[in-house]
Amino acid sequence: MNTSPALSVKDVNFSYGAKKALDGVGFEINPGHCTMLLGPNGAGKSTLFSLITRLYDTPSGRIELGGHDIKQDTCKALATLGIVFQQTTLDLDLTVQQNLRYHAALHGLGRKVADARITEELERLGMVERRFEKVRQLNGGHRRRVEIARALLHKPSLLLLDEPTVGLDVPSRTSIVDYVHRLAKTGNIAVLWASHLIDEIYPDDRLIVLHKGRIRATGSVDQVLQTTGTSLIKDAFFKLTQGD
Repeated sequence: MNTSPALSVKDVNFSYGAKKALDGVGFEINPGHCTMLLGPNGAGKSTLFSLITRLYDTPSGRIELGGHDIKQDTCKALATLGIVFQQTTLDLDLTVQQNLRYHAALHGLGRKVADARITEELERLGMVERRFEKVRQLNGGHRRRVEIARALLHKPSLLLLDEPTVGLDVPSRTSIVDYVHRLAKTGNIAVLWASHLIDEIYPDDRLIVLHKGRIRATGSVDQVLQTTGTSLIKDAFFKLTQGD
């Protein structure tokens, strides 16, 4: 049984020319926990996600997914990862099922296994009756549900969410936030959720506050509140992200 963290980031640095985007970033995420990555625009959240997903090369430091080094064992590392990007990446002219079957095939899943998992994930998200509809016909909230289902088809140990509720109405946003938090607990999956919305944080979440490329605080909600001497997350966030 693999007892390694779902994600381990150690002393990672990254620069765009002379501008440092990440400065000595390091943390670990374990299964069964939802970790919220908080930070204002320009904090380095998107850069960090690009390194974890191998869109960018890591020039220094080390990133491991499920105990696999992302540079030395890329395929095994990325096989443990499911991701939902901020911008939709579904084919609008394919049906829900066609989109999911295509993704399952990329992960080497046979048709029988793929269809069983597609049904399973869509049922959990209340979308199974819409599997034959074209994605173009779905609203933003339902498209997000399809993307979450797609990210889970290959049974990843880490789910990465890059501000997935941006632009959604309140009921859709609330439904997705609640679903992902329940998924982390019941599915024993690790979740790293990049957000700048304080109301998406649950009391038992873990927090990573990133500002100007550096981690300013990490730990449980109570630990971050205690560290900052505040009683509300919004006040702690303000205190950690103002000035240098």
